[in-house]
Amino acid sequence: MMATLGRLLLMGLAGTLVVPAQAQGPIQITPPAQTAPRPAQPAKPKPAKPKVVRPKAPKPPQQAPRPAEAPPENGRPATATPMAPPAPLADPPPASAFAAFQRGYYATAFAEATRLAGDNQDPNAMALLGEIYANGNGVPQDVNKAVEWFRLAADRGDAAATFALAILNLGGRGLPRDLGVAAKYLEAATKLGHPTAAYDLALLYVDGQQFPQDFAHAAELFRRAADAGVPEAQYALATLYKEGRGVPADAAESARLLGLASRADNLDAQVEYAIALFNGTGVAKDERGAATLMRKAAMRGSAIAQNRLARMLAAGRGAAADPVAATRWHLIAKAGGISDTWLDEFVAKLAPGERAAGEKAAQPWLAALAQSRS
Repeated sequence: MMATLGRLLLMGLAGTLVVPAQAQGPIQITPPAQTAPRPAQPAKPKPAKPKVVRPKAPKPPQQAPRPAEAPPENGRPATATPMAPPAPLADPPPASAFAAFQRGYYATAFAEATRLAGDNQDPNAMALLGEIYANGNGVPQDVNKAVEWFRLAADRGDAAATFALAILNLGGRGLPRDLGVAAKYLEAATKLGHPTAAYDLALLYVDGQQFPQDFAHAAELFRRAADAGVPEAQYALATLYKEGRGVPADAAESARLLGLASRADNLDAQVEYAIALFNGTGVAKDERGAATLMRKAAMRGSAIAQNRLARMLAAGRGAAADPVAATRWHLIAKAGGISDTWLDEFVAKLAPGERAAGEKAAQPWLAALAQSRS
């Protein structure tokens, strides 16, 4: 069995709580006409669901290399040493229940997990059965049976099953919606070493409703999850270091964590890290790198990134000045709720042809945005 975190991520249960987004920093570009407007606050990020990587089939062993030929004697090549026939390959070991589950062999996974749960009282197998029933993988979906299996596994110390019960309580799936009970399961799963549980528990200490607000303890929990590679926790801890809440303010540590989360494709971290790169906050100033990362975040739909990219293109900072592209991204960001008086004035002063080209370039995106909202 692989780590229990991966099993629960297959269910899509993680990430029901969202860390409050930090204030988006401005791109420090001096406007030609008037001071830049105050930066808009971003929407709260949603933790991304990490993708489960299906293991590749093992490659067959390579044939042994031929022995080197002896040098020729008296101009006549030596006879090559004949090779022994290769030994027959052993039959591959039977796949584990979880390996079968990852490959989509749900009937095999169900049968093997059932055997292990019954014969060996294996809590990992019990947790996998809970997952199979929760998702309806090869069996009729049955959340009540999933809860039964998760409880059996949790009683035997399985961290993933304990975390699953917390999420089911939070969502009211198969269990009454109860934040208090969910919090207890999160605490138990955290003690068992579940990183995402530590992240969600930290959010409760930030929120300050289920527990007294405690940013220092939240930072400790975020750090556990961040060190285990949870991008949302890396972003959350970067926020605390940026603002000096629960930890000493540290721009360099904030930038380091933002970089980690950004490389793990956390969208909000990508925006924040691009801003840090552009301004040289806690990291070496790199306007070109900032523009590249901001464009990536803009293409993923971040209105903040679209607005900041429009400013960079308008001013020719980090990328060649491109008034048509600046107009396009400004209009798209504006449709996403980010207003910008300076960019409004910039676009209004363009030549009619450039302005029309920018408006035309924005139309496919605006049409898709309107359709998604209808």
